[in-house]
Amino acid sequence: MPRFGRLEGEVEADVVVLGGGIVGITTALMLQEEGLQVALVEADRLGAGVSGHTTAKVSSQHGLKYRSLRSNYGPEAARTYGQANQVALEWMASRVKANDIDCDFRRQPAYAYAPIGTSISDVEEEAAAAVEAGLPAALDNSVPLPYPIAAAVRFDDQAEFHARKYLGALVEQFVAAGGGVFESSRASQVDSGEPCVVRVPGGLVKAEKVVVATHYPFLDRSLAFARVHAQRSYAVLCRVKGPPPPGMFLSVSGPTRSIRAVPLEGEELLMVGGEGHKTGTGGDTRRRYDTLRRFADEHWGVKSVEYQWSSQDNSSIDELPLIGRVTPFDSKLLMATGFAKWGLTGGTAAAMILTDACADRQHQWASLFDPRRLNLRAAATSAVKENGETGYRMLRDRLVNRGSRSIEELARGEGDIVHHQGDKVAGYRDDEGGLVAVSTRCTHLGCQVNWNAAERSWDCPCHGSRFAPDGRVLQGPAVHRLERKPLS
Repeated sequence: MPRFGRLEGEVEADVVVLGGGIVGITTALMLQEEGLQVALVEADRLGAGVSGHTTAKVSSQHGLKYRSLRSNYGPEAARTYGQANQVALEWMASRVKANDIDCDFRRQPAYAYAPIGTSISDVEEEAAAAVEAGLPAALDNSVPLPYPIAAAVRFDDQAEFHARKYLGALVEQFVAAGGGVFESSRASQVDSGEPCVVRVPGGLVKAEKVVVATHYPFLDRSLAFARVHAQRSYAVLCRVKGPPPPGMFLSVSGPTRSIRAVPLEGEELLMVGGEGHKTGTGGDTRRRYDTLRRFADEHWGVKSVEYQWSSQDNSSIDELPLIGRVTPFDSKLLMATGFAKWGLTGGTAAAMILTDACADRQHQWASLFDPRRLNLRAAATSAVKENGETGYRMLRDRLVNRGSRSIEELARGEGDIVHHQGDKVAGYRDDEGGLVAVSTRCTHLGCQVNWNAAERSWDCPCHGSRFAPDGRVLQGPAVHRLERKPLS
C-alpha cells in the first residue's frame, strides 16, 4: 500500500471520508470521480484494519441470509439486499478488469453447506428464497469437500481476491483523480455546521459533508453502540498435502468453518476460518488457532501453517447494515456499519448509497438500509439480549476480575488484570521483561477491558474497542487511549 503523511493544519474539501477500508476508499473514489473534492482520513494505515484481515470472499452468498430476510422483512427486502450485493460484486469485477488490477481476482462458486447429520430444511428454504430474490442460486448435493455434506446452497460465478492489492489500486486511482489522503490521523471530534469540521491531533478538515466509514462509528450520537455488536473470528493459512477444494465454502451450523484456496507464489494454500466469539471474551484466544489447524489437518493433512490472523466484524441487531444518516435530522453526517462479516460486497454497495447521498440523490436501495428504520419484530429480541449482556458485563467484570495477582507475577508476553501498589491495573510484560500498566476501563463508556492473548491487545467486551498493551487505540469506537499507570 502507498504511504501518506499526517493531516496537519487546515484542509478544505467537499466531503471528508473517515476510514481507509473498503467502505471509505471506495466511497472516496466514487465521490472524487463525480467531481467532488474529497479528503480521505485514516487513523492508522490504509487497508490495515478489518478490510486487510478479511477472508476475501466477494459474494452475495451470505450463509442462510435470504430465508431470514424474507421471513422478517418480506421477499422484496430479500431481493433488494441480494441485488445490492450482486451489483457490488459485478462493479468490483468490472473495475478489476477495466483497470487491469493485479489482485488475484478469480471467479468461484460459493457454497453454504449443511454437514451430514444436520437438517437440510433450512438449506432448502435458503435456496428457494435466494432464487426468488433473483440470485444465481441452486440446491446442490455434491459439494467438493473431503467430508460428508447433507446439502448446500450454491451461488455460481462469485469471486475471491487479495483485498489489500485491490484497495491499493483504488487508492492510486483516487489520488490520480485529485483526492487527498491522510494517514496516522485519528479523528476525535466531528462538528456538524456550516461547514462541518473534523478535528484530528494537529489539524482539521472543513467540508460540506462527512462520511464515517470507521467500521464501528465512533460518534455516539449515532447510537450505534446500542444497535451493533462486535465479534472476533480467526483464520489460518496452511500448506496441505493435497490440493485445496475448488470453490468457497461456509458451514451453516456450528462450529462455523469458512474455507477456500488462496494462491501464494505459485502455490495453492488452504484457508480455514471460524471460531468466532464476542469481542473481549473467549478465554485463551490462542486456542482458536489450534482448533482451526486441527480441523485442516484432519481433512487435508497440514504440512505447515504459514499465516494466522484474526479480525473483527460488526452485526446489527436486525441483521441489516446501517447505511445513511448518523442522526435522523442531519443530512451532513453519514455512516456505514454492521455488515456481519460480508463487508466487501456490502461495503461496496454502501459506497454507492453514500455517494448518492453526498450528491443529494436518493438511491434505490437506501430505504432498506436506512439507520432510521425500526423493525420491532426483527430487532426487539436481539436488542434486549445484546444490551442486557453489555450491562451485565460492565458489572460482572468489575466484581469478578479484581486482579488477584501482582503485576510482578506476569510472565513475558503475558497480560492480565492485576494489582499494583493497591490499585487494579491492566498489566503487561513484554518479551524483553519490561512492564507496562494502564487503566482497566475502556475510554468509550467505561467497561473493563480483557486481555486477548492471540493478538496481545486489551479488548472491550461491551462495544468492541481494542487497545495495544501500552493503551494506544487499535480499534474504535474509543478514540482516546487507556490511561497509563505509574510503575513506581
